Amino acid sequence: MLKIVQIPVLSDNYVYLAHHEASGETAVIDPAVASPVLAEAERRRWKITQILNTHWHPDHVGGNAEIKSATGCRITGPAGERDRITAIDRAVSEGDTVSIGADEGQVIDVPGHTAGHNAYYFAGSGVLFCGDTLFAMGCGRLFEGTPAQMFDSLGKLAGLPDDTEVYCAHEYTEANGRFALTAEPGNAAIEARQAEVIALRAAGTPTVPSTIGRERETNPFLRAKDAAELGERRAAKDAFRG
Repeated sequence: MLKIVQIPVLSDNYVYLAHHEASGETAVIDPAVASPVLAEAERRRWKITQILNTHWHPDHVGGNAEIKSATGCRITGPAGERDRITAIDRAVSEGDTVSIGADEGQVIDVPGHTAGHNAYYFAGSGVLFCGDTLFAMGCGRLFEGTPAQMFDSLGKLAGLPDDTEVYCAHEYTEANGRFALTAEPGNAAIEARQAEVIALRAAGTPTVPSTIGRERETNPFLRAKDAAELGERRAAKDAFRG
């Protein structure tokens, strides 16, 4: 089982350390910056052996070069964005696997937010690192992809086991919940989840990770019946000021 440590950086990003105790290997997922990541690994006496990037955006790869220089780690990222990812060593796509110690992860192609976005699913630990594709009660903006691509991508993630822990890359849940209440008025699961989220944020507590089962009940994008409805909801969310 992987031990996951969540590191809040910038205004709302999360970087993750995923540590495999038996082997001593540690992966960093989507390092926006380097210093707090290196400091946390040093504090725990964990050796960073690799970086896993989900997509090319600067707030996901900004710490790559400095962490690689400091640790000698290898960097893995999506094949479709190979030329846009700093210091990449290995490019992967759906069907490939990655490993942190003995824990093997499945690469899942999830375009939509960016054209080559991927996710990493570690079945043995029941964890998903999904970058900016799936958020708690939300999904990523369609900067490079289409509603059809995002609908297909979210469908892949929705097919994972209900208890899969969803480690997304931003603390957007409270704002997502405000929109979700308007997208599905009367959804009691969303109402209950949003009340919980408000309490967590008031206490300074992260709302991430979520689970696939919880997202099936409360996420209006994961629950969209088709690509057209997802596109309508995404456009409405982009314009939402609630």
